[in-house]
Formats: sequence, structure tokens, C-alpha cells
Amino acid sequence: MKFFIAFLMGILLSALLGAGCTNSDDSADGSDGNSDSDSDGDSDSDSDGDSDSDSDSDSDSDSDSDSDSDSDNDGTLTGIIRDFSDEHPDFEYQIGVDPGIVTDELGADGKPVYAGDDSGTPTTHGPDEFNQWYNNVAAVNEAMAYKIQFVWDDTTGQFVFDDQEFFPIDDMLMGNEGREHNYHFTYELHTEFTYNGGEVFTFIGDDDLWVYINGRLAIDLGGVHEALTGTVDLDEQAEYLGIEPGEKYRLDFFFAERRTIYSHFRIETTIEDLTPILIE
Repeated sequence: MKFFIAFLMGILLSALLGAGCTNSDDSADGSDGNSDSDSDGDSDSDSDGDSDSDSDSDSDSDSDSDSDSDSDNDGTLTGIIRDFSDEHPDFEYQIGVDPGIVTDELGADGKPVYAGDDSGTPTTHGPDEFNQWYNNVAAVNEAMAYKIQFVWDDTTGQFVFDDQEFFPIDDMLMGNEGREHNYHFTYELHTEFTYNGGEVFTFIGDDDLWVYINGRLAIDLGGVHEALTGTVDLDEQAEYLGIEPGEKYRLDFFFAERRTIYSHFRIETTIEDLTPILIE
């Protein structure tokens, strides 16, 4: 009888010990039944619900939100459009090619610095008016985010965005002001990329366009004009731009559409990993 009681007590003790071990394991792995330290049900140590080791919600191991592993967001760049009334002094103003509106170096705030004085340039009125182009100013402009999508062009061997009637805010923001299109706006993009050697960046369009690489002015198409072409060969300009292969650099892009009746916008580039930087 004593042997039988001891046998039963042994079985009961084993069961209690087994239950205790199970509870201890669940506490260590986040109570989700797997071996990591979170509670999202997957086997990695983050809390985004997928099985990779980054903190986004897709299933790859890069830090963007698409489902590939190249960290380039599939060629989509998001910038800021600002809409202006045609009553702004610098819009529906003089026509003419006007290089030298901005300085050769980007400002500390990541925006172009006006190079003229209070008397203005042939197509602008002065620094106060120009400084409104790429900043949100109440009662002067209205802003929204806008995406462009690059596609690979087998013919040119480059990534391309092309819109020969670039009117992205028709009937939006401050409106068309009685015209067929909304003609008076600016657009800025901020990106970074790895300079590998051999890259080229080209813009073809109207009106003003400034491209800065590593904070240095690389393309200047200032003024109100028909479509013009500006190209920067990064290898040829590497010393001026202060860039070295294998390093990451910023590319900052500033566009303005200031007058009726056309709006052409085309970017061609061999830069493979333009990654958006969002600023206000």
C-alpha cells in the first residue's frame, strides 16, 4: 500500500513539474508559443508580424515597405508640390532663360539660396518672394505630397520618369484660376544614393530646375522658358561635387512651373538606388 501511494505521488509530482516548465518557456518567448522574445507569432525578434529581422511589415529583409530586397522602394519618389496663385509676383511674370538665380551651395535648411539682391533677376523679384517657392507660407501657397514612379527604359538603358503634360494638381489646391490647367506650382524632391561610378542624371523640361548633389549645384535651368536639357555626369564632376565611389550622397531636386502654356517634365538617370528623404 505504501508503495502504491508513493507511486501515485511520483506521477503527480512529474505532472506538476512538466506544467511549470511549459509556463516558464511561454513567459520567455512572449507567450506566443515560439522561441523569440516578442508576442507577434513569428520567429524573429521584432514586433511587425512578419518573419524577417527588420521593423517594417513586409516579408523581405530591407528597411523599405515594398516586398523586394533592394531598399529602393521600387523607384517611387515622394516630393512636395506647392501651388501658387497667378497673383504671386514671380508667376505669370517675365519669360527668359535666367541662370544664376540660386547660389552654388544648398542652404543649411536644405533649400536653394537666392543669389540675387533686392532688385531681383530678369524673371524674379527678390529674395523675399523667392523664399516662398519651397516653403509653406499661409495665404501664399498650399502644399501636398506627390509621388513619381521611375521605369526602366531598355532603349536608353536608364530609369525614366516622363510626363509631357505635367499638370499634377489640376483642379486641386488653389485651383486652375479659370484656365485649362493649374500652371503655377513648385515641386521638390530630396533623395540619397550610393555613388558607384559612371552615373548620369538628366532633366528635360520647363520651367526652372535646379539639381544639387552633395549640396553643390549640378544643374541650373533657371528661368521661364521652353523645354531645356540639363545633364550632370557624376564622374566628370566628381571633384567639384566632392564625391567618391562607394559613398552615399544626397540629391536634391527643385522644379518650378511658373507660366502658361506648357509643362514638360522628364528625368533620365543611371542612378540605381535613389531613395526618398521626406522633409517639410
